Amino acid sequence: MAKTPTRRMYLKRTGALIGAGVVAGCSGDGDSSAATTESTEAHPETTTETETTPEESETAASPYTVSMKPMGEVTLDAVPENVFTVYPQYADMAVALGHGDALNSVYVPEMSGTTMNQYYHHLDGVSFEWQNLTDPLSDGLHKEQLLELDSDVHLADPAWVSTQDTWDAGDVAEIESQVAPWFGNFYSGTHAEAPDGYDDYGYYTLWELFGHVADVFQERTRYEALNEVHQNLVSTIRSNLPPKEDRPSVIRATFSESNEIFWTYHLNEPGYWLADTRPLGANDAFAEQDWGGLWGSVDFEAVAEADPDVILHLWGMTPNYQMSDVRAALDSHPVGSELTAVQEDRVYPAGMRYQGPIMNLFQLEMGAKQLYPDVFGEWPEYTDGEPYPEIPEEEQLFDRTKVAAAVNGEL
Repeated sequence: MAKTPTRRMYLKRTGALIGAGVVAGCSGDGDSSAATTESTEAHPETTTETETTPEESETAASPYTVSMKPMGEVTLDAVPENVFTVYPQYADMAVALGHGDALNSVYVPEMSGTTMNQYYHHLDGVSFEWQNLTDPLSDGLHKEQLLELDSDVHLADPAWVSTQDTWDAGDVAEIESQVAPWFGNFYSGTHAEAPDGYDDYGYYTLWELFGHVADVFQERTRYEALNEVHQNLVSTIRSNLPPKEDRPSVIRATFSESNEIFWTYHLNEPGYWLADTRPLGANDAFAEQDWGGLWGSVDFEAVAEADPDVILHLWGMTPNYQMSDVRAALDSHPVGSELTAVQEDRVYPAGMRYQGPIMNLFQLEMGAKQLYPDVFGEWPEYTDGEPYPEIPEEEQLFDRTKVAAAVNGEL
């Protein structure tokens, strides 16, 4: 790739990198406030200086410009070959676009990579080699680490980075100028308020973000093929949902046995953290709860009062939790054992909230079967540590062959 003495890529910015604010991190984290801005459904147009055909995408060498808030316009001198990211939604996007081998980092590689591969197991020719990747948050995000990785682009949000310990606007700008541009949008996950200095922040759906990242890699053809699968899946789900009064009451939660609390999440609010529950239209048992954001914590008594028909255990498909242990703990608890969801064996594993497009397809299918088995077919028994379960082809809600073909560039 072409390179100047101080950086591999350069950018043209609209708006300053200023600000500090709240930070959301791992499985028990969250944002302290939620914005009211609603995300549009249509993918915003992305400006490019050059048009690149699929055949040219592997060797594109002419500068091209992409745009997304909060960065504004970002100009790249070539398709990135060395890519930094934090959370796995961007890693999943890179894999989906045929550029998974460009990644040099991801949050908790074993957890993220293992979970992603549990889905990829069903896509011929698709896998994620995570074993040698850096965990950018293992000891906090450090500027020296980014200098050492010397990436071509940072798929991370500069607004979020500016809130990390030891970082300020000057550090963010230094990495931009000395290494490579930023290209990410974190607060679309929850629609939480962005840090000071980002008043015109902008919120995107998961698949809008994916479209912008596709432009970074010059992979619109792959994106369009996968987006069509997603649109068909969502259409299938929504067109077959029973009336609202016939839908189950549900909580999405992570159970902490040590202190007997549930980390709970809303189902139907804006934000890509809910991209796998919002289209399912279930009745949120905690819809009236105001936690100051998308998540909160409740005790057994609160769950018993809500008494949901279904409990979706977030992170249940990751190696962080054993669903057999979760169910055993609930069964043995004097209050938990009386819950309707426990008695009717409707405590199910859910995926990760940090989901990219491929993860989203599987997690939508999973949720549809768990909530509406009479409509979409029974959810098979899931074995801890095993891949996403096998589903008979006639009961699959999206075409694995089409997804694999798109990822592998066989279009």
